[in-house]
This record gives sequence, C-alpha cells and structure tokens, in this order.
Amino acid sequence: MAGPGDRERRTGDEKGLSDLAEGYRKATPYLAASTSLVAAVGVFTGLGVWLDKTFGTTPWLTLLGAIIGMTGGFISFFKAVLGTKDRRP
Repeated sequence: MAGPGDRERRTGDEKGLSDLAEGYRKATPYLAASTSLVAAVGVFTGLGVWLDKTFGTTPWLTLLGAIIGMTGGFISFFKAVLGTKDRRP
C-alpha cells in the first residue's frame, strides 16, 4: 500500500507547484549566493585590471582586486548559505 503522493503532502504555499518548480524554489538562495560570489570576484578583478592598465602596476592591483573580491564574495556567500542573521536584541 503506497502512502500519499507528493501532491497530498504539500503545505498550503506549495500547492500547485511542479516538482521542478519546487526544486528551483528551494535552490534559489544557493543560486543567488553563488552568483553573488562570482560577480564580486569578477567585478573586483576587472577593476584591478583596469587600475593596473591605468597606473602601469601590473599585476599587483589585479591580484589585490581578486583577493578583495574573493574575500567579500565568500563572506557574502557564507552569510547567505548559513543564514547568518543580525543578532541585535
């Protein structure tokens, strides 16, 4: 005897969603966090490349931009994935 199907087990806000749509809904925070990480690294590395061309300091500002982008991107990524919230009273 089989148990209730997925459609019978869903809560009120999940009714009518296909399995694919439900999967995307659950993955949205992780997709946003990874996009934010990639964007931060790309933007800061690009800024470093531009500054290196402007000031002729290749590759130092590119490396600095990449490091700043990775640091900020990873901090943002882990805050989003781990659900760190502001803990003020």
